[in-house]
Amino acid sequence: MSEIAEAVGIKAPSLFGRFKNRAELLDKVELALWGALARELAGATKASEVAKKPVEALTAQARAYRAFAKANPNGYALMFDPRATQSQAGAEARAAALAPCAPAFVALVGADNALAAARVVTPFLHGFVSMELTQAFRLGGDVDQAFEFGVASIIQGLASWRKQPEI
Repeated sequence: MSEIAEAVGIKAPSLFGRFKNRAELLDKVELALWGALARELAGATKASEVAKKPVEALTAQARAYRAFAKANPNGYALMFDPRATQSQAGAEARAAALAPCAPAFVALVGADNALAAARVVTPFLHGFVSMELTQAFRLGGDVDQAFEFGVASIIQGLASWRKQPEI
């Protein structure tokens, strides 16, 4: 708590007056981070364009997700820490953060498949960003190009799947 208070420029007792413990403080920080991510994802696309251009919308949102994580590496780690809040408020904040992407997924693959499509894209984004933040890409090559290649491959694959007959 002392380190956190020092980082924000106040005395530790001020934190104790507002939060009963470190876990409660971190829960509040995590909820605020999910809200900030929601704003970034929502701001990445114009709502009127999403239905007409879902590939472009999802690509812009993927870039916004990555930019958010790179701008907030410690916060991003906190958001996915297994010890993070398991509260109802936390679950709602996580769902709300990703809600701006839902219309593009619906437009891309239909309402019945939107959640499944999101579950394909999200692990790629999280895995890529997590590896990038820990500097795990050590084989050389252009990491930005790899990110764009991965996003395009997955989203275009989902778009072409929509045109295929049901399996």
